[in-house]
Amino acid sequence: MTATTTGYADVNGLHLYFEVHGDGGAPLVLLHGGMMSIDLSFAGLLPTLARRHRVVAVELQGHGRTADVDRPITPANSASDVVALLDHLGIDRAHVLGHSTGGAVALELAVSFPDRVLSVVPCSASVRPDGLHEDFLDPERMATSSRMPTEQDLAEMAETYRRLSPHPEHFAEFLAAQSASDADLVGWSDEQLAGITAPVLLVQGDHDFTTVEHAALMLRLIPGAQLAVLPGTTHLQVTRRADLLLPVLAAFLADR
Repeated sequence: MTATTTGYADVNGLHLYFEVHGDGGAPLVLLHGGMMSIDLSFAGLLPTLARRHRVVAVELQGHGRTADVDRPITPANSASDVVALLDHLGIDRAHVLGHSTGGAVALELAVSFPDRVLSVVPCSASVRPDGLHEDFLDPERMATSSRMPTEQDLAEMAETYRRLSPHPEHFAEFLAAQSASDADLVGWSDEQLAGITAPVLLVQGDHDFTTVEHAALMLRLIPGAQLAVLPGTTHLQVTRRADLLLPVLAAFLADR
């Protein structure tokens, strides 16, 4: 996968890494999940998406090539960074696809910056702390749950962090801080979700961190939202099931 353009934007105290793929069509912002990078989350989607869109892929605070700073990593802070990046690139409005942590940022953009989004696709996101599967309520069950990342997944995260990060020695510390954070789970009020005006496509796996029942709640709370549940798919696999996800995305984005 070769990026058309790579660069850094100095926004909100961050030296924020981004890539631009493709040069035609409506802008589409890609936001990876926690402890992930552009490649780990989107390598299988980018070539196809870049044929129809100007794809802007971002590595959020503390992830990939973007160094951490002394500021909490929250959906609100990251959404502000994305808006500042759009300003830096001269992009007025964009479609936004985010996975996990990136999905929470996509929802925050829809809630707080409605004039900057054409549509949002939150993948594997939640709007309430109780949206997580019951496996995550019991540490013993969590340790053995088939919904969790595999040892290979964790090794890939560690290798990618140590290869890309400006401070690779901070991996264990950063992982512990991210694992302890519940910033992505705070969610939004019914009124905030009801006020979303952008078209929304909710995507999740049927074996995801978030329950399918919670996805149905989000579908009810967000006006006009659509929902795609990918069969046989865990949390980390959602953006890696290109065979299932790309046709759904193409249909949704073509209508916008």
